Amino acid sequence: MLSRTEFISDKERVFDKVYGALIGIAIGDSFGDAARMADNRANYQVTTDFNKGSSWSTDDTEFALLTAKTIIRCHGQLTTEECVKSWMEDVVSQDEYKRGGASEVEAAQNLRKGIRPPFSGKYNTFHQSDGACMRIGPIGILCAGDPIKASEYARIESEISHFRDGVWGAQAVAVAVAVAMVDGTIEEILDSAMAVIPEESWLYRNLTEAYRILEKHEGSLLDAWMELHDELRTSAWATTAEALPSSFICLKAVNDNFRKGVIVASNFGRDADTIGAIAGAILGAKYGAHNIPENWIEKTRFPSGTCLQFTKGIDIKDYAEKITDIILKG
Repeated sequence: MLSRTEFISDKERVFDKVYGALIGIAIGDSFGDAARMADNRANYQVTTDFNKGSSWSTDDTEFALLTAKTIIRCHGQLTTEECVKSWMEDVVSQDEYKRGGASEVEAAQNLRKGIRPPFSGKYNTFHQSDGACMRIGPIGILCAGDPIKASEYARIESEISHFRDGVWGAQAVAVAVAVAMVDGTIEEILDSAMAVIPEESWLYRNLTEAYRILEKHEGSLLDAWMELHDELRTSAWATTAEALPSSFICLKAVNDNFRKGVIVASNFGRDADTIGAIAGAILGAKYGAHNIPENWIEKTRFPSGTCLQFTKGIDIKDYAEKITDIILKG
């Protein structure tokens, strides 16, 4: 694993990793959304590529771009005030959110009432959702090689809409991405993520059980598949304690390249776009954009503004270039 100093010594490598992780979120999000669609299931059962009818993006990518926009505007000096400013400008200002996550919608309502973090996340019926996990990838990108900073910045960003497991899950994803950016092994990535999750949490319990089940089946995801679903299933599928272990267990079992890992994670079912987005962020950070199929990058490079209107027409490559500059200057 590289130190941060070693990592930033090569500008080309930094950009490749930043772009890989950022576009990886979009690819995993879009791929997972396509994989769970009824038509794709009827036609293919397992989705292995984008077809002509595939559409994107969902709230996962667009809220991640909100996080990225905040990072860019504040030059990487993240604070609660900067996060609130972004939400007021680009979330609260909207009258409605097509496909918006319930945790984010309720957070916006709290902000309208004058409730600020951490209470805007704590006073939220959906504070244990996976909404913060899906959008936190840019924090890990910014904090490449610095998991302590990644965890702290993830807490700051996620508290606007989440509490307890919702925040801890976001911290785990940010740390995983930060370690993946500097060539951490899958074991180092997942162990670092586990280290920031309190042992008494529901999330820790489910992750531990998921790893136990996979080990029982000698690392075979195929053999563990149905037992994992039975163990992790919650009444609401967008729950951190279900979605994050689902993504991490797919990564633990299948991680030798971006394409294969994203296909597996995105076809896991349930909240597949978030499961895919998390996997895409980590694998994109680990392997870089040059190891991602070019047609997948071009398919997802320009958001549609499905949920957050400001994202329509953004070039994710341009955002990656701006975040690269911040990392190199930092």
